[in-house]
Amino acid sequence: MSSANRNPNALPVYVQIAELLIRDIAAGRLISGERLPPERELAADLNVSVGTLRKSLAELEKKGMLERIQGSGNYVRDTGTQNSVYGMFRLELPEGGGLPRADILSVDQVKKPIDLPEFGASDSGSRVRRMRYLNDTIIAVEEIWLDDSAGRIDQHLLSDSLYRYYQHQLGFWITRAEDRVSLGALPDWTPPDFTKPAGETVGYIERFSWSERPEPVEFSKTWFDPDRATYVQRLK
Repeated sequence: MSSANRNPNALPVYVQIAELLIRDIAAGRLISGERLPPERELAADLNVSVGTLRKSLAELEKKGMLERIQGSGNYVRDTGTQNSVYGMFRLELPEGGGLPRADILSVDQVKKPIDLPEFGASDSGSRVRRMRYLNDTIIAVEEIWLDDSAGRIDQHLLSDSLYRYYQHQLGFWITRAEDRVSLGALPDWTPPDFTKPAGETVGYIERFSWSERPEPVEFSKTWFDPDRATYVQRLK
């Protein structure tokens, strides 16, 4: 059991299933034109009710990623993941895909430290530290900073997707992001149940994210275990 606080505001199950299928499509585990298994069989495989699965499939259909043919079945249509909750989440399991989720370690309103890169218009922000999973596999720890000028993060309302939180709670979208991928040492606050100890060198991502403003409103640092996850950027 993780030492982190299990998130009580996880995405609805039907949204989680829809996002899992979207990421499987993006990873090529589900091919455009492929017929999905019968709904009862797929629901059993995913351990959800048929009603929940049908809500998930309806979400994919609205995004243009599924064609439902009466009397024939449900067919995949790969149109990209731009409308996905996790469209900008670039880490995947080695075999592809995986549903992202998070344990919240802490949410604090603090002054930006001097070693933090410049972003936003304020000298303070919300700092979120989380441990990330793909399905049930621990893959990463991350530290996200949201500039105070964009709003403050309330831990009690925070879901697994920060970008969804920004949209629904703070009223803005992340429209683009810039990633810088390298190696880095795990921070000293790394949870003891992470896959590797604090100080060990792992994959490292720095990300600047923009809304409609000219300056970035968010900066994040992600340390990921390269034995368990791969950074993937697809161009379509």
